[in-house]
Amino acid sequence: MAGGLSDMAAWRVVRLNAALFPVDAYEAAQYAWHGLKPVEVETTTLDELRAATAEAEAVLVVSATLPAPVVAGMARCRVIARLGAGTDKLAVDTATAQGIVVANVPDFCAEEQAVHTWTLILALARQLPRMTAALAAGTYDAARALSRANQRLSGQTLGLVGFGHSAKRVARMAQGFGLRVLATRRRAGPDAEAEALGVTLTDLDTVLREADWLSLHTPLLPDTYHLLDAAALAKMKPGAALINTARGALVDEAALVAALQAGRLAGAGLDTFESLDMFGPESGPPAHPLLGRPNVIMTPHVAAGSVQAMQAVARGSVENVAAVLRGYWPPPDRIVNAGVQPRQGLRAHVPDWFSAGEATS
Repeated sequence: MAGGLSDMAAWRVVRLNAALFPVDAYEAAQYAWHGLKPVEVETTTLDELRAATAEAEAVLVVSATLPAPVVAGMARCRVIARLGAGTDKLAVDTATAQGIVVANVPDFCAEEQAVHTWTLILALARQLPRMTAALAAGTYDAARALSRANQRLSGQTLGLVGFGHSAKRVARMAQGFGLRVLATRRRAGPDAEAEALGVTLTDLDTVLREADWLSLHTPLLPDTYHLLDAAALAKMKPGAALINTARGALVDEAALVAALQAGRLAGAGLDTFESLDMFGPESGPPAHPLLGRPNVIMTPHVAAGSVQAMQAVARGSVENVAAVLRGYWPPPDRIVNAGVQPRQGLRAHVPDWFSAGEATS
């Protein structure tokens, strides 16, 4: 009896993206502890996706898109669990209308994302791409000349667009570097954590105007698509740099290219992109107008990566599924569509069996 929940095996649980993101030993141990036996599938067409999910009571998804027609056809589904934080690829409104709980693990990689953000800031601040190129070329005098143009971080201003889990960790790290921190937040009102960290909550225009470093930490929603368009980029402080470890489509990439080419911005550190598909079939080096620029650092959507983060997201996602199938709500901070009226009534109490803890294979 796995975790005392042997009857859970009767549920049809579908785990998508089984080839692109295979179930590892740790994730498998979470299913086993909860008594779940997921069907692991990789779909390449909409028809395959419909067929795989039509009879599922629970669906776990890493990177696949679940559009409205597919979700509408999930007649038995009780929960869609995102193995991650962002849900912009899921038809959440349709799920809500269908009585399907959508759950995620919003804080699984907050530490990793913050560290990646600071890695990009520091690499740009010290001009590491240019220094590496100068070393490879043997132009040491040129490197020394570049270094003399570097500015101290202390006393500069860091602007955070969004003030959730990862942004708060970025702000905490900023204290050690002596930066002033401004932030925007979707929710109005005072914030004790912002006050404790010395963060000034303000409007987007102020952050754009005053930040030397602008870092994005907001979800991709209809009203945040191309939030950083040509007009917003034009408001940024001349010589500022943009960091994006959130979602690529928050930025109008063509406008960013133009701002960098014009010399208005000093650089960019990017881990997410609108025009590059990081989850499609790899077919050689990508073409992108920002690739190869000496003041741009690009990484392939890996800010979340660590052993601990992958374990946290596996554990949390399987917990979310197990809770709903057993008749309980997941923890409130993991419920994406809090206003949903679930197909079956759910209790709020989280029982003792909820967490598999550090279950391993």
